[in-house]
Amino acid sequence: MDTSIVPLAITMMAGPQILSAIIFATSKKPIKASAAFTLGVAIAVTLGVFITTTIASAIGAQASSGTSEPSTAAQAVQIGLVALLIFAAFRSYRKRETIKPPKWLGKLQGASPRRAFEVGALLILFFPSDLVILITTGIHLASKNLDVVAALPFIALTTLIAALPLLGLVLFHKKAVTAVPAIRKWMNDSVWLVNIIVYVIFIFLILD
Repeated sequence: MDTSIVPLAITMMAGPQILSAIIFATSKKPIKASAAFTLGVAIAVTLGVFITTTIASAIGAQASSGTSEPSTAAQAVQIGLVALLIFAAFRSYRKRETIKPPKWLGKLQGASPRRAFEVGALLILFFPSDLVILITTGIHLASKNLDVVAALPFIALTTLIAALPLLGLVLFHKKAVTAVPAIRKWMNDSVWLVNIIVYVIFIFLILD
């Protein structure tokens, strides 16, 4: 097991990802939709880690024999990711007055459990920030000659974060019904700040 990548799970679910989970928790079928979303996330993150680790190994990101340092290819990708994240953070700050949540989030309120599952899977596999995290995770595991099993703590925490609104509904139904909409409103109003926090955390994790 490799616990060094576990903090990436927080970044993985920050932004539209956790906001989607919150929206499903306030939908017409909150329990079914939230459960389906969580399942989609769990399957997608497991598949994503497997694919990126396999690709990273194939392009030579493994550590050289006798050393734990990542290859030159892995280091080049990491530097490129950091540069992109710095640019994205600057862009979010510059456009903080106008940046809004993606319009498609507003259409999730009436989504079916099947649609919730699809959203969970597609966000993890194709949303830019999550794709970057999966690539980083794959490179990290390949650089240490590890496979997807070593990423189980990361996969488990990502799934747990996705399930938090669902757990809140199940365990604290009355309080959750009041709290979830308030959290949703704050995140809608603070998208730019959430983005910057995610980017900064991600940069430190990559450079660690």
